[in-house]
Amino acid sequence: MTKPLVAIVGKPNVGKSTFFNKVCGGRISIVSDMPGVTRDRVYADAEWRGRKFTLIDTGGIQFESDDIMFRHIKKQAEIAVDLADVILFFTDLKTGLTREDYDVCDLLRKTNKPVLLVVNKVDNYLEADLTEFYSLGLGDFYPIAAEQKQGFGDLLEAVVENFPDEDYDDNPDAIKIAVVGKPNAGKSSLVNRILGYDRTIVSDIAGTTRDAIDTPFTYNGKNYIVIDTAGMRRKRAIEDESVEQYSVIRSLNAVRRADVCLIVMDANEGLSEQDVKIAGFIHDEGKPSVVVINKWDLVEKDTYTVEKFKKQLSTDLAFMDYFKYITLSALTGQRVGKLMEMVDYVYEKSNFRATTGLLNDVVTDAVRAVEPPSSKGRRAKIKYVTQPTTQPPTFVFFVSDAKLLHFSYRRYLENCIRRSFQLDGTPVKLVFRDDSDKE
Repeated sequence: MTKPLVAIVGKPNVGKSTFFNKVCGGRISIVSDMPGVTRDRVYADAEWRGRKFTLIDTGGIQFESDDIMFRHIKKQAEIAVDLADVILFFTDLKTGLTREDYDVCDLLRKTNKPVLLVVNKVDNYLEADLTEFYSLGLGDFYPIAAEQKQGFGDLLEAVVENFPDEDYDDNPDAIKIAVVGKPNAGKSSLVNRILGYDRTIVSDIAGTTRDAIDTPFTYNGKNYIVIDTAGMRRKRAIEDESVEQYSVIRSLNAVRRADVCLIVMDANEGLSEQDVKIAGFIHDEGKPSVVVINKWDLVEKDTYTVEKFKKQLSTDLAFMDYFKYITLSALTGQRVGKLMEMVDYVYEKSNFRATTGLLNDVVTDAVRAVEPPSSKGRRAKIKYVTQPTTQPPTFVFFVSDAKLLHFSYRRYLENCIRRSFQLDGTPVKLVFRDDSDKE
């Protein structure tokens, strides 16, 4: 069984994201006084008195808005409510009850699920007049001050008391997949296609996804977590201290915690300078990746089209010539199943571990074929090689004098290791130490 799900819902600006961040211990959901900042559902794991659960933050619900984005937000909140085991209905003492609060309450009343009414921004419980909140007809409520973390104990105690009496698996071995790329490359559409339902907002409005959103799922009996991220524009196109700036920071953090990255690009636009920069960041972080050429169904093709794309990738991504790529359509689902096979493949390669004996045989053969170049009559001698870690596979060379090994020869050794162990799809790391440095 999965962990219980707790959804936080309410109108905009009642402190949902602030509460979410305080409980989960970090800036996971974007906090701003701008309505509509939290657009998709945002998930994070939390724990209270030994009971683990998943908290879901949602965008503020506005029933009477004509804005297409707020209709999307309402839909996402409704999906969160449908998935949740317990619902936290957030209201705000400072603004008091409004028509929107009553509309949200009517929506929640139809769920037949435990709904806990939360009155936020109650800085002084003893002096506050809270009687109007009984008019919602939900019985007792929980006054809190999310910013100061006041009143959390009673609320979280009530939350866990309403959990289903079931065990759950923590799925610590789930493979985390970060979906990254420029705005409007089709990242959210791809996530929805992988999951089989509309997990994230899909819109032709650039910047629709602002948070990095984690969703666990199972595919062919294996556990995964897919992370949909905000589109990353060029730095000079993003205003300082803007919501988008924080979104990009969150996307970069998603790459750091991912096991596999999908670099999604629009086939109609080709590989851009920004796509290359994103790929470079993933390469520097040592993450295995797949270049996803999306919207392939919209490209006019001839017998040379695929080869042209591959040639462009080989040129622009020369620094990561181990790349794997796939052409697909998130809209139609074409080759999405093949993509999951490639995710498993590159993840397996990033976890490759060679035996010390076989590794040294490979390096010995490489040195015999091409000796290290000499410098002023001196030649470096490779004593032996070990592999201390994976993700990415890391190889440590103990050398008589590491300074004598030129970059080109180091690259030659990397290529020999890659070919011998078929390490495509993942970065590898080579470390060269003087023999006297070994512990």
